Amino acid sequence: MWDCARDGVPVAMAHMCSRVTRCLLSRNVRHFVNITPPKRFKPSLDIPQVSSVMAYSTVEKGTPNTLDYRVFIKNEDGPVSPFHDIPLFANEGNKIFNMVVEIPRWTNAKMEIATKDPLNPIKQDVKKGKLRYVANCFPHHGYIWNYGALPQTWEDPNHVDETTGCKGDNDPIDVCEIGYRVAKRGEVIQVKILGTLALIDEGETDWKLIAIDVNDPLAPQLSDISDVEKHMPGFLKATVEWFRIYKIPDGKPENQFAFNGEPKERDFAHKIIMETHEAWQNLVEGKAEAGGLNNQCVLVSHAVNKLSQSEAEEVVSTAPEPGSAMPLDAKVDLWHYVSLK
Repeated sequence: MWDCARDGVPVAMAHMCSRVTRCLLSRNVRHFVNITPPKRFKPSLDIPQVSSVMAYSTVEKGTPNTLDYRVFIKNEDGPVSPFHDIPLFANEGNKIFNMVVEIPRWTNAKMEIATKDPLNPIKQDVKKGKLRYVANCFPHHGYIWNYGALPQTWEDPNHVDETTGCKGDNDPIDVCEIGYRVAKRGEVIQVKILGTLALIDEGETDWKLIAIDVNDPLAPQLSDISDVEKHMPGFLKATVEWFRIYKIPDGKPENQFAFNGEPKERDFAHKIIMETHEAWQNLVEGKAEAGGLNNQCVLVSHAVNKLSQSEAEEVVSTAPEPGSAMPLDAKVDLWHYVSLK
């Protein structure tokens, strides 16, 4: 039952593990298996469904893999801002949050909510006029989770966090969703927060929330950060490694963490989320310096800068028409072998 070769895992990959665990891959489902399996929940594809409070869809404009590509978000009434108009909570009583997926797992394009653009569509980050792709640092390929952000949050660059001693990075708070399903770009999913890492990126606090889709088969077993190591052994270590080394192929030093890279628990993460939510409220109410951010809202009644439904429709309609994706440079799939000194 536990023969790696029989289960389709190459022997070379099996030898890569530094502990008595192996990740057996079957399509998109990741199994975290001990040699002596504990008595625990076994993932099943019979996934319990949790209905969404609101239905969202995406509108793609421009040509994928080019500078003009955008993904707009719509609800049943029309375009909305994923930064401002999607509620933070899907179910506040149960602490279930909405997450906007920017980057599906295994992909390399560095997509992000365009915080300075009208309606804040998702677009690919650009540096020196070129589209950005995250490097593949062996044995990882692309992003190893569904990566995105919590709406209605903002890491204030004028506020020094008391726990890290660093200012915010001027973006919505980031989320790593660790479930088995590869989500779609622009998808709004419901997650529960398990904990957080505190990345210090070029002197700024850049929280990395650890979350799981509430519809994931492992979700009932994961309530706090300690449960992740119990049911997904090695995954948190891989996550810290990924963030530590992913910029090295681009000639930058390894990233640093607060708390020695140790993840903080769920309650701590909830506190950080609410602090960033309060900062966002100050942003849309005009109580904080926007600093170039677009804080126009379609649905937030107390916002100082409003965008009407017709104006929102015009933003989408005037964006470039969609086109067939341009081919990716083969270098995007290049593996980089990184060793920390």
